[in-house]
Amino acid sequence: MEIIANYGSTLLIIACCVGFFMAWGIGANDVANAMGTSVGSRALTITQAIFVAMIFEFLGAYLAGGEVTATIRKGIIDPESMADQPELMVFGMLSALLAAGTWLLIASIKGWPVSTTHSIVGAIVGFASVGISVDAIHWDKVGTIAASWVVSPVLAGTISFGLFMSVKALILDTDDPFHRAKRYIPMYMWMVGFMISMVTLLKGLKHIGIEIDLGLGSKFANAVPVSAAVGLVVAGLGALLLRRVKELPNQQHRFANVERVFAILMVFTACSMAFAHGSNDVANAVGPLAAIAATIESGGQVAAKAALPWWILLVGAFGIVVGLATYGWKVIATIGRKITELTPSRGFAAELGAASTVVVASATGLPISTTHTLVGAVLGVGFARGIAALNLRTIGQIFMSWIITLPAGAGLAIMFFFMFRGMFI
Repeated sequence: MEIIANYGSTLLIIACCVGFFMAWGIGANDVANAMGTSVGSRALTITQAIFVAMIFEFLGAYLAGGEVTATIRKGIIDPESMADQPELMVFGMLSALLAAGTWLLIASIKGWPVSTTHSIVGAIVGFASVGISVDAIHWDKVGTIAASWVVSPVLAGTISFGLFMSVKALILDTDDPFHRAKRYIPMYMWMVGFMISMVTLLKGLKHIGIEIDLGLGSKFANAVPVSAAVGLVVAGLGALLLRRVKELPNQQHRFANVERVFAILMVFTACSMAFAHGSNDVANAVGPLAAIAATIESGGQVAAKAALPWWILLVGAFGIVVGLATYGWKVIATIGRKITELTPSRGFAAELGAASTVVVASATGLPISTTHTLVGAVLGVGFARGIAALNLRTIGQIFMSWIITLPAGAGLAIMFFFMFRGMFI
């Protein structure tokens, strides 16, 4: 308690700095994964992708970033185990943020697409094992998170595979793919608008004090008609844009005109993926930061639940944007160009499938890895064309980087934990 009382302000400043550093790492590494399909399919340039992601990552993190944070913060460690020594919680979460941020920095420099969720969960388990007790860790929660890392790429791959097959059936494998694309693509745009609106209404707007009540009973029932209307607005806007796309003669590529139409659609799916990613992965930075702030502000009481102040979400959202703008270009190429050849139609299916998976996970509080989700989605699109369309060497390298991430995060967290404890005790 004395350490919290004497050094509370200093520890909170350090926590904000390392939380921002962790959020920077998310922006530099994970957001690049989210936007890689748009750049790889040449629907967006790198500059355009970074601009789109900066806006929608910030909105997703700030408006809809609260639900997953609770799982990261209170689901892995038993708060009762630190009730008598609250400084252990503070030092541990500081070390976890610094460890995960350091690993993301290393991975980004190398161009490795790694999981930020792996990084922070591994770091929290690492410091808790040596700093508190192995018994303080809720291993069943860790097991659930580990299972979600398998479920998320499978789910995203399945959704993306189904979406791309529907595109083939409705548009590509027809006699007049261009005009069929202009007819059916607004339907996909409606799905994008509906999905973003649902997650925002169900769990986001509470951070800025807005509550929609149509008198229909549950929050879900109120959100559905509003989201359906938002989807119609998005579809209508898309339909107006599509009218301006003219069919041009192209003897070399039968689907060139169709891909131009899908490039417009990918602007919408890129926005949805950035929003969904921001809502889900900001938790990796603000979860430990919220735990530190709550412990310090309460004078040393380690609680299982704590309010999530708006300024903490702001630190996370701003850090993600800065990381993307300053270093996000490095990892984009791995996802966008080295797993399988992407066109706008394939990239659309991958992005919408991944975004749908992330939104479902964010709404249910399950901390999935967006890296796993997006790679699974790209693999799903690749499988639709046969295994020969996949670069198995790149996939193997990505899987290896995932395996290394957990022990790297744990090892760095243990080192930083003893460093912080030595500084203040």
